[in-house]
Amino acid sequence: MEYLDIVDEQGQPTGKIISRTLAHTKGIRHRTAHIWIVRRKNEHFQVLMQKRAMSKDSFPGKYDTSSAGHIQAGDEPLASGLRELAEELGIHAKPEDLEFAGCIHGSFSEEFHGKIFRDNEIAFVYVYQQPVDIETLVLQKEEVESVRWFDLEETYQNCRNRNTQFCAPVPGLEVVRRYLYS
Repeated sequence: MEYLDIVDEQGQPTGKIISRTLAHTKGIRHRTAHIWIVRRKNEHFQVLMQKRAMSKDSFPGKYDTSSAGHIQAGDEPLASGLRELAEELGIHAKPEDLEFAGCIHGSFSEEFHGKIFRDNEIAFVYVYQQPVDIETLVLQKEEVESVRWFDLEETYQNCRNRNTQFCAPVPGLEVVRRYLYS
């Protein structure tokens, strides 16, 4: 069973923990780490998007953040981000490879696989700009069906316009854009 810290509005642990299942059943605030893999292609930025496995409990088969996951109870955001990169994509990054871009608060309620899924999270957003050859990635098949490079601005517009091919959070993309263009 996966346990998460219950956090306050700033993302600080309250000292209480909850199971991941119960957090999403009741919509209890918890933390996640989102890592955006970014590269420059000509004059534009591209982001690596993962296509979520069809077995995922939310947004199956949709393109999402490069790598993301829950921050386990007692863990720190940076360590969780590094763990997610290794588990989902086989990228063994160092702490200095992840650049902190900011935090976002996400909250929604939607039905997937016949069950209501309530999300209430504080996401710690990181940017990874090291070279990545998608042909050599080792994908965690339970989580990731495939990966693909997308133009950052086109992806941002697609997500803003609720293109059903994508499920990446618009505020996360905004944090990444601000970070890259500042």
